[in-house]
Amino acid sequence: MRAPSALSDLPRPLYFFDGYCVLCSRFVAFCLARDPNGQLKFASAQSALGRRVLDAMDLPGDTFDRTILLFDGDAVYTRSTAVLRALRYLSGPVRWLQPLLLIPAILRDPIYDIIARSRYRWFGRRDACFVPTPQTLDRFIDL
Repeated sequence: MRAPSALSDLPRPLYFFDGYCVLCSRFVAFCLARDPNGQLKFASAQSALGRRVLDAMDLPGDTFDRTILLFDGDAVYTRSTAVLRALRYLSGPVRWLQPLLLIPAILRDPIYDIIARSRYRWFGRRDACFVPTPQTLDRFIDL
C-alpha cells in the first residue's frame, strides 16, 4: 500500500514495532547490530507517532496488535513482507533470507500470524517499552 501524503515527513525506512514484545524488541536489537550504515529507523507502535500513523492511514487502533509496519520509500509494508524487506538494510548472511519474498505473502503471512498471535506467550512481554542504548538513540523516532 502507498503511504499517505500526511506522513511524507517521516524518515525512511522506518520500522514500527511493539515496544512491549520481547520478540519484536530482539528483532530491533538484531537489526541495530547488523545495520552498520544506520539506515533503518525505528518507532514504537505505542508512541504518539504510532497513533498518528494509524489515524493517517485510517487503520483500527489494534492494528499493531497483529502486525508491524515498514515505511520504505512511498510504500508501507506489513506482516512478513515488512520483516523480510527490512533485511535488505542489514549486512551479513541474514540477507540470504530475502529471496523468501518470492514466496507469495498469502503463503508467508499465515506463519507470521501464528507467531504474532502467540508472541507474548512464547517470548514474553516487557513491563516497559523497549529503551535504546545511548549509542542507538538517534535511530529511534518518538519512543
